[in-house]
Amino acid sequence: MNKAITDGLVLTPTPFAAGLDVWSSGDGTAGSDTYENAANALFVAADQDFAGALELLKTQNTQKLRYMGQTPILPGCYLQVTARVKAISGNLPSVRIAGYPAYGNGARVNGLPEFTTFTTLQNYGEVVEIKGIIGTGGRGGVDLVWGTEPVYGHFGIDLVGPNGGIIRVDDIQIEDVTSVFIRDMISIVDVVDYGAIGNGNTDNTAAFEAANSAANGRTVFVPEGNFRLANNVTIDTPVKFEGRVSMPDTAVLLLRRNFDLPTYIEAFEDEEVAFKKAFQALLNNSDHETLDMGGRKVNVTAPLDMAGAVPGTHSYATRRVIRNGQLEAAASAAWNTEVVTSAATYTAGDSKTLTNVTNVASIPVGSLVEATGVGREVYVRSKDLARQEITLNKPLYDAEGRQNFTFRKFKYLIDFGGFNALSKFVMADVELQCNDRCSGIMLSPGGITFHVRDCFISRPMDRGITSIGTGCQGLIVDRCQFLSAEDALAVPARKTIGFNVNQNDAKIRNNRATRFRHFGLLGGSNNIFTGNHFFQGDGVANGVRSGGIILASTSVGTVISNNYIDNCFIEWTNEHDPSPAFTGGFSFSALSVTDNMFLSGDVAPWFSYIVVKPHGAGHFLNGVSISGNRFRSLNGSIDRAERVDTTFADLDMSRCKNFTMAANSYLGVTAQPVNPAYVDFTQAAVDDNWTIDVSQYLAFGGEALSVDAITAIGPLRNTNNVKQFVTPYVDTVQGAQRDQIRLVWPSDVRGKVQATVRMDFR
Repeated sequence: MNKAITDGLVLTPTPFAAGLDVWSSGDGTAGSDTYENAANALFVAADQDFAGALELLKTQNTQKLRYMGQTPILPGCYLQVTARVKAISGNLPSVRIAGYPAYGNGARVNGLPEFTTFTTLQNYGEVVEIKGIIGTGGRGGVDLVWGTEPVYGHFGIDLVGPNGGIIRVDDIQIEDVTSVFIRDMISIVDVVDYGAIGNGNTDNTAAFEAANSAANGRTVFVPEGNFRLANNVTIDTPVKFEGRVSMPDTAVLLLRRNFDLPTYIEAFEDEEVAFKKAFQALLNNSDHETLDMGGRKVNVTAPLDMAGAVPGTHSYATRRVIRNGQLEAAASAAWNTEVVTSAATYTAGDSKTLTNVTNVASIPVGSLVEATGVGREVYVRSKDLARQEITLNKPLYDAEGRQNFTFRKFKYLIDFGGFNALSKFVMADVELQCNDRCSGIMLSPGGITFHVRDCFISRPMDRGITSIGTGCQGLIVDRCQFLSAEDALAVPARKTIGFNVNQNDAKIRNNRATRFRHFGLLGGSNNIFTGNHFFQGDGVANGVRSGGIILASTSVGTVISNNYIDNCFIEWTNEHDPSPAFTGGFSFSALSVTDNMFLSGDVAPWFSYIVVKPHGAGHFLNGVSISGNRFRSLNGSIDRAERVDTTFADLDMSRCKNFTMAANSYLGVTAQPVNPAYVDFTQAAVDDNWTIDVSQYLAFGGEALSVDAITAIGPLRNTNNVKQFVTPYVDTVQGAQRDQIRLVWPSDVRGKVQATVRMDFR
């Protein structure tokens, strides 16, 4: 590129033959003295080396020669001033290129270099060529770096050294040598040309903004160096980094045309910093809703504090997506779990608060809470130092009084816990490679519809996805893989949990999970759990199994359908109830377990696929449907597919309502309950009281509470074998276990009947 050609700029000064009235003996500014009619200057028309020359007698310590024309200084344009001189007689001076940097009003721009190094003339009559390059950017080979303040300059030469010598000067040339420095000015705008200095200290914000403004669709180029940006910078055009930038945490770099992680990595030359700055830009602009990681892997040495990456932003509710990459936990002590033991007091009347907490300041928010009477996945949501109180995400079921609590703060690869609320956030096609060093994702304490889809959460140390508050409301987890680091451990030794949910409306769909302690805990209601495959077996013969999915409240309003539930079970508890005994409400209700595949192998006979575990007395089943499932036990039979865990209390089976168990298949399962049960019974000897045992048909050890119908199959006959046309009445809940019915006839009869018996009330 050459401005003289492209823009028609006249750069070369007027030749001396045209008159010396435009050649100043001062700085070249308007009104300065000229060499016109000067006693120490004359024009020599004929010279053996020069076509025409200015002959000067050096009479001042610094004899100046400046062209009074205003030579423009343009960002990105580099000018070379060339002077050919020779000594004629007298003392031999030194010569240098010089210039006067001027604002638009002609005033001097102070603080800039105004001359090059000098060259001393050695011989009379020897032609010496002196050159100097002037430009806005500090490039190698630029003699006078003037930045972007000067608008024009007055250029020429200085004679320095001893006075009394006579020299001749050929016509001075000024030319555009930008092409020496700029590889392709048609497509690239270099920030250096706008005053950027890559020394790691100078604030280059203004230079970057100026380059962006001038680019007009061309590529902004950041050459080698460390360019400090003290404030927000937006680049609207394509950008290319050979050097790096550095910024304070509060400053945002927004790359509108190259908004992807690979470009941010080029910009910052640090993967962790680049990821945080890209996330910061994602939440600080409306131009992009997705941060594309470009398939890049980011080595992470400490938990990624996502709220810390966006200082001043406490909540965010506009859809944003991080996609297409991998985050990998590198070896670092920063992943170590913090463990604090402290005494605190709990009262069921204030069910989510620990009071009078010893050394509350040392307990990290987000810590798992462990103690007697504390259910699973109870976390510290917040703390009040002044009141010495801790707020929990869930109540405790049996922790009244004062005791010691253990608080474990797991470290998460990507931690949103610093936000107050984060809604409509998506992570897609991202692998979290935890490497058994850290956990996966910590959700924000507040917010709705966090969405994780098509992601891998690989080998988490303690947790896959953790919610410590209400940020899991409407959580969506689709088509993800949860890969345990505990595959080689026997089930009782495992401690990792795939995810937990405290609030309502979770959609957990089409995921796969391997050998966790539990795949997930659902602490809210109205959930959809469908299409998942989770397996938790081991190689131990007659081994124990753990719950795959934990339902931790009574009225769950949940559908569990079309899942492959492999060597684990559904566990339904009320361990987050501060008053776990039934005092009112719907009790264990509103659950549909439909069309699932249940499979187990090498398990103890008492293993079951659906386990209800009440933590207080008086509870019952209400509005529960278990239908269309396939229960299969390999390498040994099990007693039942369903049971009640009576560790804390039994169900009150006399109160069951609207319970359906139908159309299930059983392979390798001894008891095969249904409700309602269609029981065929034959009374061989005549009697007016028939006792029918229906225990094998009653789920969860239920009671024979009601009978829908009694139908005679064939004739009823009396002692004389005469057909009898009689009808019995029914006594329900008979026998010590209340699992029999009694048919009472008006006279002794024998025969066969079918009884439709229920373990519930309609």
